[in-house]
Amino acid sequence: MATFGTLSDRLTETFRILRTKGKLTPADVDGTFREIRRALLDADVALPVVKDFTAKVRERALGDEVNRALNPAQQVVQIVNEELIAILGGQHRRLEFAKTPPTVIMLAGLQGSGKTTFAGKLAKQLERDGHTPLLVACDLQRPNAVTQLRVVAEQAGAAVYAPEPGNGVGDPVRVARDGVDTARRQQHDVVIIDTAGRLGVDADLMNQAAKIRKATDPDEVLFVIDAMIGQDAVNTAKAFQDGVDFTGVVLSKLDGDARGGAALSVASVTGRPIIYASTGEGLDDLEAFHPDRMASRILDLGDILTLIEQAQQAFDEEEALKVAEKLASEQFTLEDFLEQMQQMRKMGSMKKMLGMLPGMGQMKQQLEDFDEREIDHTEAIIRSMTPGERRNPKVLNGSRRLRIARGSGMTVTDVNQLVQRFDQAAKMMKTVARGGVPNVPGMGPMGGKPGASSKRGKKQKKSGGSRSGNPAKRAAENAGIATQTAPSGSGFGLGGAAQPTSEDLAEIQKLFGNR
Repeated sequence: MATFGTLSDRLTETFRILRTKGKLTPADVDGTFREIRRALLDADVALPVVKDFTAKVRERALGDEVNRALNPAQQVVQIVNEELIAILGGQHRRLEFAKTPPTVIMLAGLQGSGKTTFAGKLAKQLERDGHTPLLVACDLQRPNAVTQLRVVAEQAGAAVYAPEPGNGVGDPVRVARDGVDTARRQQHDVVIIDTAGRLGVDADLMNQAAKIRKATDPDEVLFVIDAMIGQDAVNTAKAFQDGVDFTGVVLSKLDGDARGGAALSVASVTGRPIIYASTGEGLDDLEAFHPDRMASRILDLGDILTLIEQAQQAFDEEEALKVAEKLASEQFTLEDFLEQMQQMRKMGSMKKMLGMLPGMGQMKQQLEDFDEREIDHTEAIIRSMTPGERRNPKVLNGSRRLRIARGSGMTVTDVNQLVQRFDQAAKMMKTVARGGVPNVPGMGPMGGKPGASSKRGKKQKKSGGSRSGNPAKRAAENAGIATQTAPSGSGFGLGGAAQPTSEDLAEIQKLFGNR
């Protein structure tokens, strides 16, 4: 989530310093919130929102709930998290569908905000959920806007109603009204109206949008706003709220590299919830907006729930059970490995998935260096094998490996490394399938199951333990060692999981690539 990257970095550093203090004084709190205020302002969050936010957090931070806390610094982080959720809208809200179809959804926003692309993304998501959307082309001003909507609708597998050629020709109000009637006749249960935008807010734009709203009486009016627009986002949102009014907000281009903090202000200033967030250019790059999850991402606490939801959509449950059975019976092959990789790719970018893990905001450079093309190289090597070789890699002698390397455009060394990594991955997954604790390369044993520690873990224990002959002294020394080596929790003291290291990320990539 590059848009909030700078803000996340600043807050991370501020809380890292705060966590070093065992007891907070008013001076510590004031210093912390000066840094928070600067971070929010630098990220283009609206000044009234910043003042209200810092005032509420400061009042709570100096209150009894922090003074009585066992760890005051962690309590302050929790307060910031809760208040950040509040300015993002508080609760997640879904689309509201009409009791009698079709449900009419009108899109509004400035030109270039991403309305047409969002229309295709929403249509595809609705199709996946069992709806039959109809896209209506009412942007008849922008050159080739109608053509673009046709292309997007075709990619999304949705129907489109575009009776006018556009490019300044046609009446958008009549097209919108006729589009709803067409959807009713053809039994489409959702209508998505793509309206015209302008380079800036003007009277013609508002007048046309207001007429379309009056003619179609939409169930939802979604205001699509570019997350990279800066401080002008708040003024634009207010203008659309006064001229057209809207029921929800869509944040587009959250994958951009702008400061993007103005997007944090929209829900607070307008009082309208953010319903969707567009996180990429692909039609699958659309997420339901959850304020609590977005706050966690900004504070580098991760977003495991979204990651799980994406995995549930991408992976077939029956296939997963079959794979588990194969792992337990040691029948997991390179064919299964290839199939699992292809299902993972359905979830989207590996960088994006890794970025949802807690603490990964501190490893931005490693994430940037993560080359997703290595997955393509791995797939090419496996596809260059015969079915027999995929099922039994032990038959791969020197001549076979040379043939595979030539067929995939890789080297024999690449083939050898893939086979070695596959063996390691299969052993690790077999251990998990049998209920054991795997020894992940670069991370050591995952968990404290008795008898499951690796040689590496035993070696560390041997070298780190006390050799004192006095039992009481030995126990005290070992307790001190355990305190020093215990995981320190997440980047903000919430949760107790150890953060992944750059070596861990490298090992994850090795499972799929050549590095």
